Amino acid sequence: MKQLNYTLCFNTPAFLGNAEQQAQWRTPPFKALIRQWWRVAYAADHRFRVNLDEMRTEEGLLFGHAWLDTDVDSRGNKVAARKSLVRIRLSRWNDGEETKRKWGQQELEKDRKVRHPEVGQIGPLLYLGYGPLAVETVHRPGSGKAEYATVLKKNAAIQAGEQAVLSIAVPDENAPRIEQALMLMHRYGTSGGRSRNGWGSFELTPLAGTPALEGTSPLRPWREALDKDWPHALGQDDEGALVWQTPPCGDWKALMREMAIIKIGLRTQFKFPDERPPHQDIEDRHWLAYPITNHSTRAWNRNARLPNSLRFKVRATPDGKLVGVIIHVPCLPPAEFRPERPRIESVWLRVHGFLDAPAQKLTRIPA
Repeated sequence: MKQLNYTLCFNTPAFLGNAEQQAQWRTPPFKALIRQWWRVAYAADHRFRVNLDEMRTEEGLLFGHAWLDTDVDSRGNKVAARKSLVRIRLSRWNDGEETKRKWGQQELEKDRKVRHPEVGQIGPLLYLGYGPLAVETVHRPGSGKAEYATVLKKNAAIQAGEQAVLSIAVPDENAPRIEQALMLMHRYGTSGGRSRNGWGSFELTPLAGTPALEGTSPLRPWREALDKDWPHALGQDDEGALVWQTPPCGDWKALMREMAIIKIGLRTQFKFPDERPPHQDIEDRHWLAYPITNHSTRAWNRNARLPNSLRFKVRATPDGKLVGVIIHVPCLPPAEFRPERPRIESVWLRVHGFLDAPAQKLTRIPA
């Protein structure tokens, strides 16, 4: 077994909860994340020509399963379930330090709200973290005037700056691909609730005896990547990788505000028809992510869930500031959504154009 040890430090609060919905350091979210990025590394190793049955078999044998029909033991007897060969340990399992009370003592978001053209002024943290975050009426100290502030619903956040040691043991023959997955996690991974909006952004720092997180990020022309309905590569176009970076900010709250402005803009450029929801047809914005508050469609099942393939990540800079990174990991929506490929390509072309526009002050960076 190869031993790998990293310091894992969060750059933004993480909504990692236990069964009581209280914030707690736990290994399952990180094991799931390693597994997700392992699939990307697997796809790259096979030059994106992937036999799904073969990949799922190898994945099940490595990470454990209770579903493989083809697994047998050394005597040829069918194995109904198998434990994971990848072992993960955290140096701490204690509760997160970002409590509802501490969050409420922070500076209120008055005068820091952003404009949403469809709903008016909105707290940027609420926009990116709706669900774990909520709105409450509070009173600023020394003032009897009631104000609206974004608060934690429960004690369900790990604080920015909290860290722990993440230790991994993996069979030697499987180590190279696991290390590739960890490198991708470090560059692009986030964990917990609303993590695709940048919450739960973290970085990994190898400890003594653990190799540096090096390697090449798998890139694929984004239109070609639409031949699969699962995330398997970072997209690229004629200008390079579909990875954008914001100017640096001094703290995570200011950076999340800038990312909220960007996300509001790229979404609301797609206008809905002037009709009372649910909409009869599938509109362009539906192809970004679904469901959309107050804009359901009769064309899809009411329980349909389509995650956004555009992801936000917060990274630390060498001088102690933070930057936002926006990554497109393109793939086609599953068949049950009846994807219209030419229309989906048109939608993402507009998103890429929006992010490239000088008004957004974003810079394309290498993957």
